[in-house]
Amino acid sequence: MSSDPRILVVAPDDDLIGPLCKGLDALGWRTVTARSLAAAVQVLIDWPLETVILDGRMPGAEDGIAAMRQTVAPRRLPVLAIGPETALWAPGSAEITMTQPPHAAQAALRLEHLARSAIAEEEVVLREATFAARGQPLPVPEPDDAPLRVLAAGKPDRHFLALSNALAERGCEVVAAPTPYTAFDYLHERPFDAAVLWGGEDHAPALSIASGMKRNTRLYHIPAVLYLRGAAEINLAELYNRGFADVAAADTPEDETAERVSALARAHRRHLAIRKALESARGSGLTDPATGLFTPPLFASHLARVAEGARLRRRPLSIAVLRVADTEPVAEARKDGWLDRALPQIGAMVSRLIRTEDTAARLSADVFALALPATRGPSARIAADRIAAVIGCTAFDAGPDRSPFVVEFEVGVAEIQPGESPAALLERASADVRRPA
Repeated sequence: MSSDPRILVVAPDDDLIGPLCKGLDALGWRTVTARSLAAAVQVLIDWPLETVILDGRMPGAEDGIAAMRQTVAPRRLPVLAIGPETALWAPGSAEITMTQPPHAAQAALRLEHLARSAIAEEEVVLREATFAARGQPLPVPEPDDAPLRVLAAGKPDRHFLALSNALAERGCEVVAAPTPYTAFDYLHERPFDAAVLWGGEDHAPALSIASGMKRNTRLYHIPAVLYLRGAAEINLAELYNRGFADVAAADTPEDETAERVSALARAHRRHLAIRKALESARGSGLTDPATGLFTPPLFASHLARVAEGARLRRRPLSIAVLRVADTEPVAEARKDGWLDRALPQIGAMVSRLIRTEDTAARLSADVFALALPATRGPSARIAADRIAAVIGCTAFDAGPDRSPFVVEFEVGVAEIQPGESPAALLERASADVRRPA
């Protein structure tokens, strides 16, 4: 694990945020603390930190967010602001506002999502520039301006009904589902931006819905919020590890809980818009027609821009190269053209297995490359090996009267070094190609 801190904590003392910092440090999210906004700006100059946790009680805290973001531009800097004062801030001042510190496991999940979303938004800007420079601007998806759609699943209860009313007052379209069966019917019939699950006297229905959502690739990213009857009924760390985006007790003011649900719903919708913008590149005439992946010239052009962006934003960048291993089954499939028939499917699998912000290219018939922004070398190797392992579990048609064949990859990874050119980085990754252990 890297020893570098990831989070800047801006607080005059440890009274409010200190326990949260200890919990985050224990989870591997190292923090560094600044006791003033001026000190925070200096820390951001010295350290390429990913996110900020801000004590909203500090004088000028809301205005200080703009100063911190300007310091790190063009890198995006998500902010989690905590304190009673944040309830009065203008919408959008910080990505997340909470009147009280969250559980450390919850904060880690939210901060991870914010950090990845920031990187994806940076990639949107870079990708738009790459395509515009080649005379084919990316189509910009129309933003969804419909009311936020929230599923409220559980038996009617006065607290639950009050929360539904608070969400409706914020312009959300709330759909009530009294049972897990009706909840899943609604989830499969229409899109939702968030789901609120009532814990009530029995948590089992809510846990069942959440587990089912996490097993479904289409529903996986919809934030699920558990609304508990009391404050200390169940292990919070266990709930967050199960995939809940937030947990609220019924003694939390309905307005605050509704604002937290709305913020999660807005973030989810924004994530979908970012993903749609990035995926729109696949339908352009510049990508490989068989797989939708970047062609070698397009990848080289974009990699240069990504590398420059990594330097300006002080983020790491890694390249992974995956080459189809020349095993005996592959050699046989290559003879009769069955490998050529499988490669478009393999390329499509590569494109689905990468993260939103990653860029995949087809360098030659059976060689693929991945540009992984904000990723260290060891993490890039884990990601590439995972993709190779998933594809290695797929059987491809080898023709009549022949057993299907599987494809193994040889993987090479390199992390960009100071002053290194994108071409040299790609050469090092190619030279590193070897069979996974």
